[in-house]
Amino acid sequence: MERELMTVEDVKRTDKGPALMLSNEAVVRGALEADVKIVAFYPGSPVSEILDTFGEVLDHFGDYRMHIAANEKVALETVAGASMAGQRAFTSMKSVGMNVASDSMYSIGYVGVNAGCVCLIADDPFAHSSQSEQDGRYFGESAYVPMIEPATPQEAHDMVKWAFEVSEKHKSLVIIRTTTRVNHQRGMVKLGELDRTPFKKNRWRDIKGQYFTVGSVARALKAKLLDKAAMIQADFEKTEFNFVEKGEGNIGVLTAGVCYLHTKEAMKNLGLNLPMFKLGTIYPLPEKKIAEYIKSLQTLVVVEELTPYLETKIAAIAKDANPSLYIVGKKSGHFSEMLEYNVPIVEKVLGDVLSIKISMNYDAVLKKANRLKEALPERPPIFCPGCPHRGTLWAFRQALQQLRIRDDIVFNNDIGCYSMAFLPPNEFSDSMLAMGASLGVSAGMEMALEDKVIAMVGDSTLYHAALPGIVNLIHHNSNVTLFVLDNAVTAMTGQQFNPNSPYDAGGHPAKKINMEKLFEALGASSVTIMDPYETRDCIGPIKKAIEADGFNVIISRRECALYGDRLKKKAGQKIIPSENDKETCRGIYACVREFYCPAIVVDESDHKMMIQTDLCDGCLECRQVCPVDAPHQMEVKK
Repeated sequence: MERELMTVEDVKRTDKGPALMLSNEAVVRGALEADVKIVAFYPGSPVSEILDTFGEVLDHFGDYRMHIAANEKVALETVAGASMAGQRAFTSMKSVGMNVASDSMYSIGYVGVNAGCVCLIADDPFAHSSQSEQDGRYFGESAYVPMIEPATPQEAHDMVKWAFEVSEKHKSLVIIRTTTRVNHQRGMVKLGELDRTPFKKNRWRDIKGQYFTVGSVARALKAKLLDKAAMIQADFEKTEFNFVEKGEGNIGVLTAGVCYLHTKEAMKNLGLNLPMFKLGTIYPLPEKKIAEYIKSLQTLVVVEELTPYLETKIAAIAKDANPSLYIVGKKSGHFSEMLEYNVPIVEKVLGDVLSIKISMNYDAVLKKANRLKEALPERPPIFCPGCPHRGTLWAFRQALQQLRIRDDIVFNNDIGCYSMAFLPPNEFSDSMLAMGASLGVSAGMEMALEDKVIAMVGDSTLYHAALPGIVNLIHHNSNVTLFVLDNAVTAMTGQQFNPNSPYDAGGHPAKKINMEKLFEALGASSVTIMDPYETRDCIGPIKKAIEADGFNVIISRRECALYGDRLKKKAGQKIIPSENDKETCRGIYACVREFYCPAIVVDESDHKMMIQTDLCDGCLECRQVCPVDAPHQMEVKK
């Protein structure tokens, strides 16, 4: 926590000098040095820290405005509107967020912007926190929007500032593409001067332009867009972010992003000094500079994660610049299109290409590590102590057992902490595609199946992408039961606020959307609110909602346990853990078998349940599960 506070203090600094920063924090600092005035975000790993940092320093600066948007499309439209209105603006999102925002992004590419407008998108190789290993580099090219890619925290800081300059010079949105290992990389950053200006609203009459595209207008804009791309490419030929590191021999390397760092370390391990082209601009590519680099090479190793995006482009350039060039990459079979790269992967390819021995037997090390892992028990992800979702899903299981319809339902899950419903002890989830998709999928299944269709979303997902699907189901009088897990924040990404929260960016009071009135106004057949901490009492309402015809909604309302703890601590309230009454406990183990709370263990001395007080949140959901009510709140000594 002290280190986190230190980096936030570094973001606030007004002087130049070095600072140890996460790349995401360096992005914020760079944007602030560029005098950004409007920012908007929807949270998502690996870029959540950008939103959080902007929120933490919002009141300190007081000279920019910030929204936590309902989704990424709204966030991008917000900053585009701010740019059109003459204010420098910035947003960030994970790669699947650009899927949501891309509808507007393509039009923004056509109509252009006014003041600097920058959007950072983060790909997630290895799918650490995403549904897919998406390659966002194609967005830039297909939209004719310039895309740049940093490799280090320093470049992240510098490229944000440069992106605003490019955006304003060419009146274009600029996309910064990162990957998880860049966003979560920590390193030294040389800060620039922080010379902020006061926030001042403009008048549309002084700056207004035309930002619309349709029909004949779109065709004219496309021609201008192509001219703009050519001018940007000319600038990218000269930028210092595209550079060649000189080396020896006629075997070279071309790379970008974090793969640049992997390659440098691999070459150091192997004692190599190969020439290397480090790309900073992904679209448009500096084709002349690349052609000059490859024309004297015999072999080029292209190191890039995910699809062979750069490899394909380089092959096209080589047809004229060096037709005999042998390209080592994914198409040659040396690299995979799956997962993240690392130093051993790059080192093995370089060793194979140069017929030299690699620095160590990585396969043997990995084999030994996997053998050691076999002795460890599996530890699947579980809900936090006190998580209200645990109680909701337990009550849902009991309702299905009592109705005897477990095999006669289809359960469409969605994106959030509750995505873990597919794991034991619940083992629900017949589908889980993308945010809000559970409603659209449910519409199709309800028409196609005899089974009862049940969907589940969180409050953040509800406002992000589920509402159109809900409107569709209600309009068609579909027989679907919807669970909404209302925990007051976007919990999975770090408890950021959303339209269901009473606060907005920086913890400022905001208008909380009344969820139940919304459903009633839309025409839901029934809306039932329950408290998942009163777990036993939830079973009856769930059964009733499942059995009823029409679109019936269950709102399970209790704040995220981590968020609730923060509120208690802020209010000076103690978190009182629970304990198990060993005299009452009968060793039935319902709490262990059916609840999977990390605070609950079996005491080896008497084989009865024991609650670890250092983990317990004091929710007493476990008492609701226990047939003999053995758990109870600890007595607090005065």
